[in-house]
Amino acid sequence: MMTEPATDKDKAQPILALNNIEVIYDDVILVLKGMSLEVREGQIVALLGANGAGKSTTLKAISGLLKGEEGKVTDGSISYRGKPIDAVDPEKRVRMGIFQVMEGRRVFDDLNVDENLYAGAHTRKSRADVKKDMEMVFEYFPRLTERRHTLAGYLSGGEQQMLAIGRALMARPKLMLLDEPSLGLAPLLVKEIFGIINRINKEEGTTILLVEQNARIALSIADYGYIMENGKIVMDDPVEKLKENEDVKEFYLGLSKVGDKKSYRDVKHYRRRKRWIS
Repeated sequence: MMTEPATDKDKAQPILALNNIEVIYDDVILVLKGMSLEVREGQIVALLGANGAGKSTTLKAISGLLKGEEGKVTDGSISYRGKPIDAVDPEKRVRMGIFQVMEGRRVFDDLNVDENLYAGAHTRKSRADVKKDMEMVFEYFPRLTERRHTLAGYLSGGEQQMLAIGRALMARPKLMLLDEPSLGLAPLLVKEIFGIINRINKEEGTTILLVEQNARIALSIADYGYIMENGKIVMDDPVEKLKENEDVKEFYLGLSKVGDKKSYRDVKHYRRRKRWIS
């Protein structure tokens, strides 16, 4: 399922651009307050932030899944490959190459592994290509091969996350939106799954926008990172710069200037760091 290599023209233009978008739920609650970001072809981009910052809402705005939760984009614009997609319905966005892996896996519990994977390919026509991509998924996730006739509801949390990512791959995404893939998983499983996410990016050429609270592991595979607070981006940089930033080390990587572990409890001190919102 190798994608065509990006041309110089493709690299000059982001595959995804959010320009100053606002999102409101129930016509009352303003969640995103002028959110802007870009994702370049072939990148892994990490979107970091605390609970309630608006990270998942950002992904749903991109995939078009806000409507199911009484949310809507009320200002700004979202473009994919240089074309506005604000008015495009979610299924068409999938056909265009955008696929979201929801927080909490959201597999079909009453379908087996094979059936879940076929569900991911529902927009595709070539059975031969779908079968070929099934084998590709099993190469990335050998554990699913042994469980392919097992109902998804009986899989472990780690196996369900593998299935959710595999189902996304069956749609042949050009842009995969991953929402908290480490949620509820043991550290060894998290390491395994993030290793596979990295391989998918490098081997398949799949561009990835990754929402993740585990900043350390997200930044270990990402090319670029955005940090979000209260519905806005407060910092962005290439990952190597973010990892050296003292604020990021202190509040997201759990390290103080002297290398000691530090919690996120000192919120008042954190809010006084004005350069976060400059």
